[in-house]
Amino acid sequence: MTRIIPHWIAGREVPGGANRFSPVYNPALGEVIGKVALADADELNQAVQAAEAAFPAWAATPPLRRARVMFKFKELLERHADEIVATIASEHGKVRADAHGELVRGLEVVEFACGAPHLLKGEFCENVGTAVDSYSLRQPLGVVAGITPFNFPAMVPMWMFPLALVAGNCFILKPSERDPSTALLLARLLQEAGLPDGVFNVVQGDKVAVDAILAHPAIQAVSFVGSTPIAQYIYSIGTAKGKRVQALGGAKNHMVVMPDADLDQAVDALMGAAYGSAGERCMAISVAVAVGDEVADALVAKLAPKVLQLKIGSWDSSADVEMGPLVTREHREKVRGYVDIGVAEGAELVVDGRDHVVAGCEGGFFLGGCLFDKVGTAMRIYQEEIFGPVLCVVRVASYDEAVRITNEHAYGNGTAIFTRDGDAARDFVARIQVGMVGVNVPIPVPMAFMSFGGWKQSLYGDHHAYGAEGLRFYTRLKTVTARWPQSIRAGAEFVMPTMK
Repeated sequence: MTRIIPHWIAGREVPGGANRFSPVYNPALGEVIGKVALADADELNQAVQAAEAAFPAWAATPPLRRARVMFKFKELLERHADEIVATIASEHGKVRADAHGELVRGLEVVEFACGAPHLLKGEFCENVGTAVDSYSLRQPLGVVAGITPFNFPAMVPMWMFPLALVAGNCFILKPSERDPSTALLLARLLQEAGLPDGVFNVVQGDKVAVDAILAHPAIQAVSFVGSTPIAQYIYSIGTAKGKRVQALGGAKNHMVVMPDADLDQAVDALMGAAYGSAGERCMAISVAVAVGDEVADALVAKLAPKVLQLKIGSWDSSADVEMGPLVTREHREKVRGYVDIGVAEGAELVVDGRDHVVAGCEGGFFLGGCLFDKVGTAMRIYQEEIFGPVLCVVRVASYDEAVRITNEHAYGNGTAIFTRDGDAARDFVARIQVGMVGVNVPIPVPMAFMSFGGWKQSLYGDHHAYGAEGLRFYTRLKTVTARWPQSIRAGAEFVMPTMK
């Protein structure tokens, strides 16, 4: 019998009442391992009602007690790490070590959220006027929602809900229907950690559920991570409905390799950043910008054999696997189609992984690493996000040209420069128009106490994710100005109040 993956509402599993389901695959084998229920507006409303009922008591809970739930949740995440990793890998396909790394990066935000009593402190000013004090409060919004992508079923939700919860909000998570089971596991662990029923809910679904979230008047804010077209859609619809929206979109991350760079270090960095998780990362390096033909020739010569030798296989293989399959057959064919486009556009396909087959996993959604050289900036494989194991090498004549093409790209999520020259690195950091920058660091994902987010078409909204920016997104500022008995003793005043 096929396993049915349900919703989680008001502290319990709720089977799909809409009678709509979507298959969930083991990408390494290409086999269906379950069916996930797809919610309609009525089921989304059930979750909202549960959250609304839980909100008053949770909002009134002292931040210290909310933080203690996060401390316990962190302990449970560590205790159940193997189970979480296996759940991620079995439905997404990423290798075990990568799934564990994802969990660790999510845990870091949980650790940050444990500081809620300090993070939620406001400011106090004594005697802003005679016998008048002023202070600020950060208070919760109410019911908020997160719509998360398939590539990080644990990490990206944990970039959202820990901060939303410790701020006093109630949260509705709509995970990707491609790998939905991790969200349920997180919900059970939150319940075991002591989170009251209804404070955290999981609504499985597709676009119908997304549209229901955007339309529901009780949902005050929506966080999203995914492709740029969907980010644009969610931002435009959500803000038109009066919601606060934080929508992180796509990327085309450039890594500039300078003539003085350590090429071996740069190649190792590119291998992990371009082909880790089969390139299904918004922070993946998909463009290597080589400054000078000599650098480009050497870079491609060193990259090509390594790409050919990538260890590709199933996450549960006994082999030391470096890269797994893509998440679905449709996505594999989309990425393969981009490789076809690159060839047709005249780029030089140095390594062709389109026909790669893994022994014993012939039905899996595997694609070998692909490497293009002599890619032009007008080509679609340069302009568009591919989201697969495809690395494009662009040759430029100078450092200034490398900066220019990076700045002219529509996306501004992440970038990096590899160099030994401190002056060049400092200039790059100052001039580059990208939200997250690495200096000899290929994937510059900020730590949890910083904040994550890009520029241009990589982010829609005013707040970056997690860190102090995340707390601001999930709270409203209230400023209080208070004066005590003197104003009453002095009698009424009929002029505009001023600070005397």
